[in-house]
Amino acid sequence: MDALREIVPAVAARLPRLTLGEWPTPLEPLPGQEGVWVKREDLSSPHYGGNKVRCLEPVLGALRAAGQERACATGAYGSNQALAHVVHGQRHGFTCGALLFPQPPSPSAAANLRALVGLGPRLHLTRSILGFPWEYLRLRRAGVAVVPPGAATPAGALGHLAAALEVALAVDAGQAPAFRHVVLPVGSTCTTAGLMLGFALAAARGLGPPPRLLAVRVTPWPVTAPWRIRRLARRAAALLASLGGPAVDPLPVRVTGDFLGRGYGHATEAGRAAKARFAALGGPGLDTTYSAKAAACLLACPLDGPTLFWSTKSRALPPPGDATALPARVQAWLAEGEG
Repeated sequence: MDALREIVPAVAARLPRLTLGEWPTPLEPLPGQEGVWVKREDLSSPHYGGNKVRCLEPVLGALRAAGQERACATGAYGSNQALAHVVHGQRHGFTCGALLFPQPPSPSAAANLRALVGLGPRLHLTRSILGFPWEYLRLRRAGVAVVPPGAATPAGALGHLAAALEVALAVDAGQAPAFRHVVLPVGSTCTTAGLMLGFALAAARGLGPPPRLLAVRVTPWPVTAPWRIRRLARRAAALLASLGGPAVDPLPVRVTGDFLGRGYGHATEAGRAAKARFAALGGPGLDTTYSAKAAACLLACPLDGPTLFWSTKSRALPPPGDATALPARVQAWLAEGEG
């Protein structure tokens, strides 16, 4: 089911997209947590899922429409977006690379990098975040299409708009309760911006009252500053209108940094406890960088009414590759993450 085609067919016809995921993703109650449901974005693809598949459909679609064959993802060493980009880009004939900067080591980040190595892309591994902008510019000058971290573009946000429409259609069909709250992690801001616009569009089309969005920081201010999220949502709204869609004002969003801990990539005790709690309940797997911090907020914050948790970490993971050819500093990072 293509929710974008059902609600705004003119936009669906004009927005270049590749089909990467299997839609709609399931909407399920979380066992043992009354009133809590889960949007299973972790099941978006058997190749490699998670929330990044949504934004890559229009982002890679635009590159294909422009005749671009070389594309480079960007992010941290354990980037979910970089891994999704290479998995799905290679499946659709792109020559893929990844420009990555260091992050605190963790098991999930190390597993992502090993899986990325196994796919054989051209890797550009900077020594620190300070080297990232220069390498970014060098690749652009060489004619490589460099995708921003998280594929956080207006087109990418429209991929997540489609996810909000899926939820609204399921609620309208009586398959789930009318959600009062949506809780999700916010890192590169693309998912949050898309949901702000998507739920507003659903409400404008008569698909029930919109939920309140609670975005849990996994990257610090100013990356996840509310004004930056709103700006991307407004740019996505302008793109929606330019493609023949209605003029829509994105919903407001509440952003909390109470569960960030020491910063991006640093696990927290609350996150570890939430990960263990979800596992005990039979819920989706969480990672300590992103989804576990949002789950910690979900479990700690009293929320009135039905609540939807956005599960962002892919359940599928490509097999690991041989990392012995990586620089010694990166091998040391892997060893620390796996230890």
